[in-house]
Amino acid sequence: MSFKKNKIGILGGSFDPAHKGHLAISKEAIKRLKLKKIIWAITKKNPFKKQSNISLLNRISYCKKIIGKNSSIKVKFYEDIIKSNKTINLIRYLNKNKKDKIYFLMGADNLINFHKWHQWKIISQKCNIIVFDRHGYKKKSLNSMTFKRLNNKNLKFIEFDKVNISSSQLRKI
Repeated sequence: MSFKKNKIGILGGSFDPAHKGHLAISKEAIKRLKLKKIIWAITKKNPFKKQSNISLLNRISYCKKIIGKNSSIKVKFYEDIIKSNKTINLIRYLNKNKKDKIYFLMGADNLINFHKWHQWKIISQKCNIIVFDRHGYKKKSLNSMTFKRLNNKNLKFIEFDKVNISSSQLRKI
């Protein structure tokens, strides 16, 4: 007897700060992939970025403010539970629930250096990777080592009406 798995999206990051681009790709993922929910998995510190000037609690609070009354998106902090900030450990933890099918969401800018992530090949085997086009990153991401190696194997590139904003731009304001 087969049962239908719940499709769960994970958008990970430092959300420093969260913005309408995060919300736009979350809503687009829910619509296009028919996801039951999306979890914004906040990290204390992205290993590829410098330490945030905004506290974790303030970033979580701001994420909840951006999400508003959207009940399909949840904000969670897993690092105390899984004792790690590595994506692979989060995916392994979430895969323990056999009723869920995991879709890991990212912007095209992250795909460019995804091959530098801890156990990136295993991440791609344990979940579907959904890459959202970002203004100015399409060509580089489609030419990335990761895209060439994983092309159509658990990796989907989604083009949509992009929101031209980033957390790094907002930090400069």
